[in-house]
Formats: sequence, structure tokens, C-alpha cells
Amino acid sequence: MHVQDSHWSSASAVAPGGATSTSAAAGGARGDAARSAPLRVDAQRNLEHVLRAAREVFGELGYGAPMEDVARRARVGVGTVYRRFPSKDVLVRRIAEEETARLTDQARAALGQEDEPWSALSRFLRTSVASGAGRLLPPQVLRVGVAEDGDDGAGAAGGAAVGDPRVPQQRIQPGTGELRLVSEGTAETGAPAGPVGSAADSGTGSATGSVAVGDGAAALLEVVGRLVERARTAGELRPDVSVSDVLLVIATAAPSLPDPAQQAAASARLLDILLEGLRSRPV
Repeated sequence: MHVQDSHWSSASAVAPGGATSTSAAAGGARGDAARSAPLRVDAQRNLEHVLRAAREVFGELGYGAPMEDVARRARVGVGTVYRRFPSKDVLVRRIAEEETARLTDQARAALGQEDEPWSALSRFLRTSVASGAGRLLPPQVLRVGVAEDGDDGAGAAGGAAVGDPRVPQQRIQPGTGELRLVSEGTAETGAPAGPVGSAADSGTGSATGSVAVGDGAAALLEVVGRLVERARTAGELRPDVSVSDVLLVIATAAPSLPDPAQQAAASARLLDILLEGLRSRPV
């Protein structure tokens, strides 16, 4: 037999058990795929845990809460969080965009399913407060223009400090009480801002006042504006109530309490009181 006849190609080399290396390689590839599938499932599960933890932590402590708190709540290493979100700003933007979109969907559902204007507005408020999404709106969306003619814009309503991360930034807009979109951060003070009613940890993390107000926020304002206008035109909403006021109700009527049942009861009671204040009454 010629020497070359005794040389098997590497592709047809016999593996143990009679299988060629081609079959062995295919089997190995299938094994690798099977091993990698659980890893992909684990990665997706970790992402869901991180997002859920971020909503909880930012809802309770504000957008100034450190990434370590998010990782601790998600029960993953902080490195896992940073692998999915290279910076805190990326995570904050993801949460803010998702919660803004959720509120927009809730407002559209109320518009489409309720014919009576007041029922549509109150349904939206109850649904959004119950979901807790209002606590996670970007601070820029919650900036409130205060109708105060003659003021040069340097003050803030109610004596609230402009840089206080626990309240929405308040900027005086003479002659209007309507919410105004602001695409820049808290340039006046450089202080980070957190969700309404939150105690943001301004010493850790990035200045979350830089969360951009984009098309999602514009869509939210548009649909909430339609709810407000319908109820106002029907004479069921006080004429001085603005879109700003409605968003503030959403943001403040969902207190963060350790006991879920107590939180639900407190939110429902507070919302009942706020709805009474919004509703127009016959003179």
C-alpha cells in the first residue's frame, strides 16, 4: 500500500466509537450551543432583575441613588449592571423612557375607553398612580411654570429651593401655568434632580438632570393635554388646572412606603383628595 493511501484527511479521521471527526465536531458545536443557551437565558434574567431593581431604587431614593444600590437590590454584582449599562446615565435614560412610554399608553387607553371626559381623566390618574410610573418621570418633564406676572424668573414657587433634588425643578414662566419642556439639565445649579418626593443621593452617580426630554415626553404631554382639555371643556375640571398639575398629581400621589398594602391604601386616599381638588364645582 502506498504511503499516501494510508493518510486519512483530517475531516475523515476516526473518532472513538467509530465516528469521524466531522461528526465529533458537529456534536461539539451542538454541545457548545446547548451550554450557551442557558447563559443567554441567565443574561436576560439578570437584565430583567436589574431593570426591576432600578425602578424600585430610583422610585424610592431618586435618580441620584448609586448603581451599587441597584446591583444590591437586583442581587447581582455591580459589574453585571455595568456590562449592560456602561454608565448610570444610560440606565437612567432607559428607565425614564420606559416609564414615560407606560404613562403615555395609559393616557391613550383612558382616552379610547372612556367616553365621559371626567371618567377618562380620573381613570388615567388612578391607573398611573397605581403603577407608580409618575415617580420615575424625568425631572425636566416635571418642571412647573408658575403664573406669576412681573417676576424675572429667579424665584421658585412655595419657597422650594431650585436645586432641591426632592422636588421638581420650578421655573417661573410669566403668564402661564402650563408645563414647559426643558431639554437641558439643571444648569442653574448643576444639582441632580430626582423623582418627586424622593430623597436623591446627590453625592453619588451622575447629574441626572441631563436626562433628555425627547419625543416620548412630547407624546405624553400631547395625550395628557387632550385629557385635560376635554375635561375642562366639559366643565368638569377647574379652569385653572393645567397639564403640569395633572403630572404633579401622578408624581406625588404614590408615596413610597415599605408595606405594599399600606402604600396602596395611602395612594388611593391621597388621590381621592387630589381629585376632589381638581374637579370643578357649581357656583
